[in-house]
Amino acid sequence: MQNGYEFNSWEFITAGGPVSMLVALILLTMSVASWYLIVTKSVTAWRTRNAYQSFLQVFWQAPSLAIAVKQSQQYANTGLSRLAEKAILAAEHHKMCAVKGADIVAQDEFVARAMNRSIAEENATMEGGLTLLASVGSVSPFVGLFGTVWGIYHALASISLSGQATLDKVAGPVGEALIMTALGLAVAIPAVLAYNAIVRSNRALTVELERFGYELHTLITTGAVMGAKRTSKQDVAEPAIHVAGVVA
Repeated sequence: MQNGYEFNSWEFITAGGPVSMLVALILLTMSVASWYLIVTKSVTAWRTRNAYQSFLQVFWQAPSLAIAVKQSQQYANTGLSRLAEKAILAAEHHKMCAVKGADIVAQDEFVARAMNRSIAEENATMEGGLTLLASVGSVSPFVGLFGTVWGIYHALASISLSGQATLDKVAGPVGEALIMTALGLAVAIPAVLAYNAIVRSNRALTVELERFGYELHTLITTGAVMGAKRTSKQDVAEPAIHVAGVVA
């Protein structure tokens, strides 16, 4: 055992020259970036989910849309609040331009287009950073494999120069070169798992946006939500149009 090869990852990386050090630096940068995104996106998704629940509770318990908008101002930075604001602004704009635009597009279609655009913008915001996570998950194993190939080449070249091609002299450096592949997998696996989890969470939030958008669109265009006991159209739809300018 005294003649056994002593594994030292740091010495192996430094002995590989600038190429091995660059590969290790790239993997480290990928790991730091992916974990930063994992933590920040997870915290953001958790806060957004809680804000959605609080907003919906406050919004739908209000007696009228005007009161609901006023009471939900504390959630002004949530996607649901921005969706409601843009839908009300679209309804107000269509009402003011009814003489010119009524024959061109109906109110329900005009409001629906504004809401679809708002939902698309919210989805784009939620998807920010996912491209980097996907790239890290798919590229880092190949970066680690490149480091392994380079390490094996460097180790075999050193062994050939020393003239000692015994099994203990070959197995040690070659086995140590596999550390790069292990590092690449260690970077890729959390990134892939986090990407899938965040995509699933974003899909659930999108479903909440679309559900709220459908109910709000029904409320604006008909004056009541389907399946809900609400006041007359005059009590609900007209204050909503009136309050839109204040919300903007």
